[in-house]
Amino acid sequence: MAKPGYRLAVIATLLAVVVVLLGAYTRLTHAGLGCPDWPGCYGFLAVPMSEQAQSLAAQRFPEAPLEVHKGWNEMVHRYFAGALGLVILGLAVQAVRQRAQPGQPLKLPLLLLAVVIAQAAFGMWTVTLQLWPQVVTAHLLGGFATLSLLFLLSLRLSGRRPAIPPVPSRLRVLAAIGMAVVVAQVTLGGWVSSNYAAVACTDFPTCHGEWWPAMDFANAFNLAHHDIGPNYLGGLLYGEARTAIHLTHRLGALVVTLVLLTLAWRLWRHGLARLAALLLAALALQIGLGISNVLLNLPLAVAVAHNGGGALLLLVTVLINHRLHLSAPATVAATRRSPLNSNSTGGLDLPRA
Repeated sequence: MAKPGYRLAVIATLLAVVVVLLGAYTRLTHAGLGCPDWPGCYGFLAVPMSEQAQSLAAQRFPEAPLEVHKGWNEMVHRYFAGALGLVILGLAVQAVRQRAQPGQPLKLPLLLLAVVIAQAAFGMWTVTLQLWPQVVTAHLLGGFATLSLLFLLSLRLSGRRPAIPPVPSRLRVLAAIGMAVVVAQVTLGGWVSSNYAAVACTDFPTCHGEWWPAMDFANAFNLAHHDIGPNYLGGLLYGEARTAIHLTHRLGALVVTLVLLTLAWRLWRHGLARLAALLLAALALQIGLGISNVLLNLPLAVAVAHNGGGALLLLVTVLINHRLHLSAPATVAATRRSPLNSNSTGGLDLPRA
């Protein structure tokens, strides 16, 4: 039976999906600085639309001319993010009030509240630091973390405990590794996006017609190299550094594919065919979207879907880890029976004198 707060957690999870996709749309339409201030837009609560308001906006921010469509892209994202923050606050308050109820999560809703507060700060710094890649990547990771934690909270509040056969601890470890490599790949994807390296390679599977083109890894991943201050809209790294970032993301995708294929095979071997099929479907979708981004020169719809596919893949690994956590550990007695026991008692453990 579902626990109190389950429906609100599901609503928050769906809202987080919308926020993640809107964030991707904002980045991909180069609208991250559509409003040069925070939390308002040119000093207003909404994008200035009247002639008088736009004149005042130009006086306030003469170095940032207003582009109405970009301003609305940014503000709609902020409105939805603000609504999500309020829903998460409601979840935290409800968890505190219901803390005496058996099985009521408390730490997870409070952690979510802390994460969403940090997300608000990163959202502000994204604007005030003018798309500094480190902050943009951290903001993207925070969005994925918020979504994943909300999904986990929904699973825990659902009250459902599906029958899961006993699994060895090694499968749990592999599932945790699978989730970790997906998080690492999401981080690389954020670094690709924040440094505008998505089209650094326009062919596949080669890059610039070569398997290993000229690359500059030193500048591509030198976090101290990015100074705070300049406007990073469009990116400041030159071609070889962007190529290094892009190709590293491809290599990361290869590692993720190998790990998740192994995990899917192990899940299938242990009677968890549905989880294995779900994982393979999410993986295949994400690979297809990633390749399409390159071959089709980053069409907006496909690029946004690729961000959504990354979120889906992460949620599937969260689901797998949650389900395996509910499973009883496979004991040696359940997986290995000695020949003596099998022949004399039919595999049953009888009392001994």
